Amino acid sequence: MESSEDNSSVEEGINKFIEWLNNSKSQEPTKKPKMDIRAYPSGNIHSKLYTMTFVEGDRDTGRVITGPSNFTQAGLVDNLEFNVELKNRADYEFALSSFNELWGNSIDVSERYIETIRKRTWLNEDVTPYELYLKFLYEYFRDDLRESLELSYDYLPENFLKLEYQEQAVLNARRIVDEYGGVFISDVVGLGKTYIAAMLGQHLDGRNLVIAPPALLDMNKPGSWPNVFYDFNVSAKFESIGKLDQLLEEGTDRYKNVFIDEAHRFRTETTISYEELARICRGKRVILVSATPFNNHPRDILSQIKLFQKARNSTIPGIKDLEKFFNDLEKRLKGLDRKRDYEEYMETAKQNAKEVREKVLKYLMVKRTRGEIKKYFSEDLAKQKLKFPEVADPEPVFYEFDDNLDRVFIRTIELITKSFTYARYKPLMYLKQDITQPERLAQENLGKFMKILLVKRLESSFHAFKETVRRFIKYYDTFIKAYDSGYIYLSKKYSNQIFELLEEGEDEIIEELISKELATRYDSDKFDPKLKEDLEKDVKILKEIQTLWSGIKKDPKLDKFIEILSKDPVLKKNKLIIFSESKETVDYLKENLEKHIGNIVLSFHGQASEAVKEDVIKNFDARIKNPRSDFRILVTTEILSEGVNLHQSNVVINYDIPWNPTRVIQRVGRVNRVDTKFSKIYVYNFFPTVQSNDEIKLKEAAEAKIHAFIEMLGSDARLLSEGEPIKSFELFNRLNSKMFVSGEEEIGESELKYYKFIRDIQQKNHELFKKIKQVPKKARTAKKFNVEKNSLLTFFRKGKLRKFYLSYGNETEEFDFLDAAKILDSEPDTKRESIHREDYYSYLEQNKKAFENDTIE
Repeated sequence: MESSEDNSSVEEGINKFIEWLNNSKSQEPTKKPKMDIRAYPSGNIHSKLYTMTFVEGDRDTGRVITGPSNFTQAGLVDNLEFNVELKNRADYEFALSSFNELWGNSIDVSERYIETIRKRTWLNEDVTPYELYLKFLYEYFRDDLRESLELSYDYLPENFLKLEYQEQAVLNARRIVDEYGGVFISDVVGLGKTYIAAMLGQHLDGRNLVIAPPALLDMNKPGSWPNVFYDFNVSAKFESIGKLDQLLEEGTDRYKNVFIDEAHRFRTETTISYEELARICRGKRVILVSATPFNNHPRDILSQIKLFQKARNSTIPGIKDLEKFFNDLEKRLKGLDRKRDYEEYMETAKQNAKEVREKVLKYLMVKRTRGEIKKYFSEDLAKQKLKFPEVADPEPVFYEFDDNLDRVFIRTIELITKSFTYARYKPLMYLKQDITQPERLAQENLGKFMKILLVKRLESSFHAFKETVRRFIKYYDTFIKAYDSGYIYLSKKYSNQIFELLEEGEDEIIEELISKELATRYDSDKFDPKLKEDLEKDVKILKEIQTLWSGIKKDPKLDKFIEILSKDPVLKKNKLIIFSESKETVDYLKENLEKHIGNIVLSFHGQASEAVKEDVIKNFDARIKNPRSDFRILVTTEILSEGVNLHQSNVVINYDIPWNPTRVIQRVGRVNRVDTKFSKIYVYNFFPTVQSNDEIKLKEAAEAKIHAFIEMLGSDARLLSEGEPIKSFELFNRLNSKMFVSGEEEIGESELKYYKFIRDIQQKNHELFKKIKQVPKKARTAKKFNVEKNSLLTFFRKGKLRKFYLSYGNETEEFDFLDAAKILDSEPDTKRESIHREDYYSYLEQNKKAFENDTIE
């Protein structure tokens, strides 16, 4: 019955069969026996025998047919079988006598057959809504439930806590890697993704290669990749993201597993580093570790999937052509303007993200939030005496401009976004001869990057901005002198590290890179005279800006910070982590804070010494064996925002506006760790505003300032957030959202709730779980639901593909798992209603056709 067609004809046929069997058991003399089924208990009977007796006066007594034909559709109709008909009376009587002897010694199994049909096939009329709900969960999570929670490990570090949520992640990740060749380990920050990766490494055969940012490979940091893998006795080769070319030169064929930390850095396929990484990953298992793999565009995730899946021939159920799937999503956004069609744009983007999660990522990604872990693994956390800290509502800190400063600030933004040409950074654009499209694009991008640098430094600190303007004038003057001498040296390509260096505040290194790449000599007369004109125009603007700021002596941002440091009880007593994107702001803060609160401030950036690195770990990493308290305040660039533990502190201060909001999630994750001693995490965000005694007006003015940055940058504003620009109020609200900064906002409800529910039944209610497993496939039931008319929800599973369809009237629509689960969700006492047969089979056929149409390759 499991493989039978499920239609009304089959049901009618089986019911008629049962009617005949029941008829033969009836004691009523008027009812003529139709059929009996008996079994011979004392031996095996293999032969097939059909004996027919004629009515009196019709030819002779009877016939016997014997042969291989079973009493089935296949045996009697479909297959070509070889049977023999015996007409001789002696043969007939012998066969009948032998049959009657066997029949007399047999056991009646008709009732057992009827019970089997009614209880163990899809014709079972007693399946309750609750039982079917549990059967649905069992079938949906069947592969996960087959795995044992008790993973075996070759070695675990001393005092390591075996956490159930981490073990479940390892189980899922191992299965995903086996099925699809790669996996995203994307739990929100602070849940131990590196440990999960190391435990997974113990269950993968072959050599391991780990690629990560340099800061995360530092042996002096307890939570670095080399240290964690060493602790778990997992051998690997460790290499920096910036040295992929060296890896390729050495050869990577010997590696079978590639672990990539901060994998979101490889969202763009057009970079040299992505091409190198793709070559390294080809033919290998790929483990992508990132809390934020999906940023603004659906294609963000596609580039990463392509590291282990073939874009035009994927093994993801239902989506063979990934390129087409993602292209179709992008087309939905074409023609929609984010500003003009904001509501429609955001709704479309939201729907796209949902489809990516439902149709692609659910097969490839392990991602849980703290809220889910706390809710669904609470017993294990309590047993291990662990408790996640609460993230308090972020605190906006407004520093106020007086009228003169506001005027200077606005005029400066106008000059650097509207008037400044950035000619010194894109001189090839002025060549009289043609340049290639990639060369043109590289020059345009560098100009935009330098504009972003000025904008970020202006918001970071007046000190950093003044220093950047001073350097710009110096470099412009040098360039103009070279031009006037009759020739200059230029490079046709710039390092792809520039944007990363911008984020880390390494302005001088950027200029050094640009200068070091000088390669080709160009005579000055090869350039349009407009180059000289724009260079001089820019110098004039730079000097105007310098003059504007020469009269600004006060620093309201620093003054506000020093004020709250002395008044806010949280800031007065705790260790503080202060983030800025400018190295000069970091050093400036350290110098000025020490004047007011003493020598307890440590600064860290890309040029920090090994001794300073050690001080950071000893004073701010709670996992260090002998923690120190020599420093209470750490001021750092973005270099410490990823992959390090700073949870001797529970306070994160964003001194600059984090234009890419996901940066805040990563920063807060440095202190929001599962093993922190603190019960609460605090976040402070600085915003420029104008003077007011009204808190609401301060907020509105701060949004206006952010809006000014975004509007004046125009389309280049996307470079602030590594994607499309968001509206000023969006940015402000996100940065001050407790849900967002803790990394809980972007996921919503997940399948984990339902997995844990059926998993708990498997572990704690063995009888019920056994009963649910025995509920037949294709089982059906009915219950009242809040719909106006009859409808049918069907769950289809084909290999790894799982789909849900609901039909009502002439309409059929596909549902995702969560929507289907909400409909099927039932209580043990939910009453079973009668099934309307005509509607049932009509809707079932509609659902089948929808499934077949959607799964045609």
